[in-house]
Amino acid sequence: MSAFIYAATRTPFGRFNGALAGVRPDDLAAAAITSTLARVPGLDHFAIDDVVWGNANGAGEENRNVGRMAALLAGLPVSVPGTTVNRLCGSSLDAAMTASRTIESGDAEVVLTGGVESMTRAPWVLPKSAKPFPAGDVTAVSTTLGWRLVNPRMPKEWTVSLGEANEQLRERFGISRERQDGFAARSHQLAHQAWESGFYDDLVVPVEGTGLTRDESIRAGSTPEVLATLKPVFRTPEQGGTITAGNASPLNDGASAVLLGSERAATTIGADPIARIAGRGVMALEPQAFGYAPVEAANRALARAGIRWDQVGAVELNEAFAVQSLACLDAWKVDPAIVNQKGGAIAIGHPLGASGGRVLATLAKVLRETKQRYGVAAICIGVGQGLAVVLENCDVTESAR
Repeated sequence: MSAFIYAATRTPFGRFNGALAGVRPDDLAAAAITSTLARVPGLDHFAIDDVVWGNANGAGEENRNVGRMAALLAGLPVSVPGTTVNRLCGSSLDAAMTASRTIESGDAEVVLTGGVESMTRAPWVLPKSAKPFPAGDVTAVSTTLGWRLVNPRMPKEWTVSLGEANEQLRERFGISRERQDGFAARSHQLAHQAWESGFYDDLVVPVEGTGLTRDESIRAGSTPEVLATLKPVFRTPEQGGTITAGNASPLNDGASAVLLGSERAATTIGADPIARIAGRGVMALEPQAFGYAPVEAANRALARAGIRWDQVGAVELNEAFAVQSLACLDAWKVDPAIVNQKGGAIAIGHPLGASGGRVLATLAKVLRETKQRYGVAAICIGVGQGLAVVLENCDVTESAR
C-alpha cells in the first residue's frame, strides 16, 4: 500500500515582527488546516484518522500539543486525534513521513499533516532555580532560534551557532561568497517570478485579518552585486566570513498543511491523488555538520524509491543557508536549473516547523507543471540531521513511464 498527497496549502510566510506577528501559532496552524480541507469539500471530517503536526519551538503559545489544538480551533470533530512532532526544521516533513508510514501500514486511511512556527512570538524563558529564593540575577533566554539552555556535557564544537557551523562547511568545501550571493539572488528572483506568474495563487491562502497575501521576505530587486555589499554576520571579513543576512534564510512566521491518504481513500476524500510518497530517507551527522545531512538522506530516499538521480526532474531543497544548499547540490551533481525553480527559503522564508510542508507541496505542484515523474524534497535540520522524500507525479501517464 502507498500513501498519496491529495491537497496542500500554506499561509504566506511573514517576516519576523511582520504582518503575521499578531497571530498566535495555533491560529496560524488552524488557518492552514481550514484552507487545505477547503480544497476537498467532499471529505467528511469524521473520516480523518489523525492529525500529525510539526513544530520546532514548543515553548510558547504552541506548547500544549499544537497539532491537537489547531485541529480543535479549525473546527474538526473532537473525535479526530492529533499529535505534534519535533524534528526542528524538518518537523512538518517528518510529520508527512510519519503519516505516510501509518497509511502504508494500514493503520490509517486519511491523515492531515503540516507544521507551524511563529518565530516572532517565540518567548523568552527563565530556567528554574536549583534552590529557592536565589540572590543573584536570572537571565531570560530567547527561544527564537538555535541552541538554548545547553547541557554543559555537550562538546563545544557541537554547540556552535548555526551560522558558524555553515562557515565551517564553507571552509570544508571551498564555497565562495560569490557563489553564495549568486544563489541567494536567484532565490529572490525566482520566487518573485513565481508569484507574478500565479504559481502560488492556489498554494498560498491569506490569514484573515492580516492583509498579507504574499510571502513577506521576497526582495525582487536582489542581485549578486547588491548582496555583495552586506557584511558577514558570524565571522569578520578578516576571519574570512562569508555568510550574511542576504545569503541565509530569515526568521519567519507561517504554517503549512498537507493532506495524505491511501489510494482507496480517493473515494472518501472526493479527489484524485496528486503525488505518491515513493521513498523516504533520514540521516544524522555531527551536530555542526547539519547543513550537509540532506545529501545522504536524499540518496537513501532515492534508493528506497528504486530510482537514480538522473531520473529526478525536480528538487526542492530548503535553503537554510546558501552555502549548505550549494554543498548539497555539488554532492548530488544535479542540474541547478531543476532546483528550487520557484524560489527557496532564502527568499520565501523559513518558519522552522512549517518549511517541510512547504517544500513538499511546492515539489508536488512543480512536478505537475513540468510533467516530470520524480522529484526530491529535502531539508537540513539543526543538531546534525537531514530528511528527504521522493515524490512520484500521479499525472504522469503509463505510456510516459
